[in-house]
Amino acid sequence: MTNPSVKKLVLSSLFLALSIVLPLFISPIPEIGQRLLPMHIPVLLCGFFCGWKYGFLVGVLAPLLKTFFPPAPPLFPIAIAMSFELGAYGLLTGLLYHVFPKKNSFIYMTLVTAMIFGRIIYGLVISVLFLLDERVYTMTLFTSSTVIDAIPGIILQLLIIPVIVIAIHKLENHEGQHV
Repeated sequence: MTNPSVKKLVLSSLFLALSIVLPLFISPIPEIGQRLLPMHIPVLLCGFFCGWKYGFLVGVLAPLLKTFFPPAPPLFPIAIAMSFELGAYGLLTGLLYHVFPKKNSFIYMTLVTAMIFGRIIYGLVISVLFLLDERVYTMTLFTSSTVIDAIPGIILQLLIIPVIVIAIHKLENHEGQHV
């Protein structure tokens, strides 16, 4: 038997590494990365598999650490705002998945709720950061950057994250029956 805390720590480290490495695969075309949101997927998965504490920590750290690996989002205001957004993703997926019944439909409910609140938090934080820089972050800019431009990434997340969560849980349940 493995220690659950050690398992979560190892998985969280893997998810953190993936959140930094995945964007590198599409870095030659930054517009694609901004639309596919590859950093979000490991953070959301971390919340599902490791819980809210680890999901939150990975979400906060990933954008900040990514600034050391070009091409990277600028620390101010993008990476800071993304830390709040991704931290919310990890926190909410971990909390909601723990609270909701373990049915497939609740995986989607957890994911959609986390994605909506994470984007709202991003909008609020970046608005404040823009004000500190004496710029204005409009509702049009928010809608464009976090909803319209992100549609391919949102679709990708809704397609692959539940499939991964369901598959891993089936695998764990199957292995648990043979022990």
